[in-house]
Amino acid sequence: MDPLRRQLTALLPLAVLAPAARAAAGRPAIEVWKDPSCGCCKDWVAHLKANDFQVKTHDTGNSAARERLGMPNRYGACHTAEVEGYAIEGHVPGREIDRLLKERPAAIGLSVPGMPRGSPGMDGPANGNQRDPYDVLLVQRDGSARVFQSYR
Repeated sequence: MDPLRRQLTALLPLAVLAPAARAAAGRPAIEVWKDPSCGCCKDWVAHLKANDFQVKTHDTGNSAARERLGMPNRYGACHTAEVEGYAIEGHVPGREIDRLLKERPAAIGLSVPGMPRGSPGMDGPANGNQRDPYDVLLVQRDGSARVFQSYR
């Protein structure tokens, strides 16, 4: 094998891995505040990690984080997160977080109020594999909200 071909062959694995490594490294970091004993919060964090987000968790509850981020209590849920200045409240799917960061609306963030079955972290055998319809809300800076995405 000639030297140039040997060098290219040696570099091939790096060329294949480089885009995936860059994509993972470029994923946004999300901080999550949750109750330390909440199973669905842990499952939502696992959903984020499965969608290649870099997640840092705080097992301190989420009321103070929700207030600091300006998320009205009426849109509250069992965990609060922050990503690139946006509040993420409740069981918001990772793909909607990606869309939020792509579109960058002037808003507080996203919320899935309550704990709808079938939403990330509320899916699977623990919830009887049932799915309830739910909406992901875009919470505006004036405290109002509109549907960002519906799941039916």
